[in-house]
Amino acid sequence: MTETPAQLSGRVALVTGGTRGIGLATARLLLRGGCSVAISARKPEELELARQDLAARPGGEVIAIPANAGSPDDCRRLIGEVMGAFSRLDILVNNAATNPHFGPLVGVEPWAWEKTFAVNLQGPLLLVREAHRAWMAEHGGRVVNVSSVGGSSPAPGLGVYNLTKAALNMLTRQLALELGPDGVLVNAVAPGVVRTDFARPLVENPAIQAATERHNPLGRFAEPEDVARVIYFLVSDPSSYVNGAVIPVDAGYSVGPGL
Repeated sequence: MTETPAQLSGRVALVTGGTRGIGLATARLLLRGGCSVAISARKPEELELARQDLAARPGGEVIAIPANAGSPDDCRRLIGEVMGAFSRLDILVNNAATNPHFGPLVGVEPWAWEKTFAVNLQGPLLLVREAHRAWMAEHGGRVVNVSSVGGSSPAPGLGVYNLTKAALNMLTRQLALELGPDGVLVNAVAPGVVRTDFARPLVENPAIQAATERHNPLGRFAEPEDVARVIYFLVSDPSSYVNGAVIPVDAGYSVGPGL
């Protein structure tokens, strides 16, 4: 990408799961557009490395805040610290996710079920609630939830994860309905398989590699930047009439026979 599609100077963004993959790529692009950016993740060491990477790039100010997106207390604290640092919050990208269980639904342990729903579904809702109360209710804003094509179709081993993403899609639409009158636009992106550490078990699976080559019209996995560019569109002015959308970012793979 050689040009930034729209300027975001003076705005403040929070990106959860911002230390790598889609989150880090999104934070980099937001900075390039002129945003000040807060990133959050659980591990302070990884956060500091990501902050250093971002701080070395042109753009707005960068801060890093350790937080667990599955913790209600951390969600409240996170929004409070962003507001304390910048006194505003225009953009929220709910990118943090987890998937501790890979296997049949009937084999999931209660702790894994609860953790997946806490991080992937409850966290985004709580962060939107706190951001709305702190700034967006009076000033408007943009929310982008990072979902998955798995939210619209089943896949072996990914039942719990996909259930949370299906619910996240509905959460996106419901919040768009409820918060639209306040000028808060809520959308989601639904990537296919993206070449990230999180998706390594899929990216390195020979069967999934072969299926991608056969059925994906572009014949490749997505890169984090492919998704970040769509997120950038959804938080910038050209998308001012897009609300409640769940946009597939999968090269058209989801319209085929699947994995």
